[in-house]
Amino acid sequence: MWRDEIKKLRSMMLDCGLTEELKWRKPCYMVDNRNVAIIQGFKHYCAIMFFNGTLLKDPHHLLIKPGEHSQSQRQLRFTNVQNIDQIETIIKSYLEEAIEHEKAGLDPKPNRREDEMPEELQLKFDENPAFKEAFESLTPGRQRAYIIYFSKAKKSETRKSRIEKHMLRILDGRGLND
Repeated sequence: MWRDEIKKLRSMMLDCGLTEELKWRKPCYMVDNRNVAIIQGFKHYCAIMFFNGTLLKDPHHLLIKPGEHSQSQRQLRFTNVQNIDQIETIIKSYLEEAIEHEKAGLDPKPNRREDEMPEELQLKFDENPAFKEAFESLTPGRQRAYIIYFSKAKKSETRKSRIEKHMLRILDGRGLND
């Protein structure tokens, strides 16, 4: 699925001087060992996902936030080769801008998020330093997934219950979805 679209997008990426590597089982394009973009195939569309897409100017308002909790990533989505052909020059300009940002070492500013650490989790850390150490040894993405999950509970009792339920997973170094 999306064979012709991916072939066209891949050609554009390589024409811009990006190096190609397989990451997360997808073609990922890099400059100076920094990820610029990745080609993604989904059920209803394929996409170029810019890792630091929030840095792009997007004068044509084409970039889409891929998910509710995405911070800096942005996508250009396509449903056929004609979509790509229609905006090929725009795609190339976005790619060139993304490459310049990566060469300059620019990183987006982190957003202050609604998923701040819940008070109940901080209290559990105060009670159990080994638990805090185990949590802090998780990757940032795993920490964030737990914080989002714990924070979504409306009641304090539910947040406490979720934390208790997942303590062993955290102590074992496993993420929420591992």
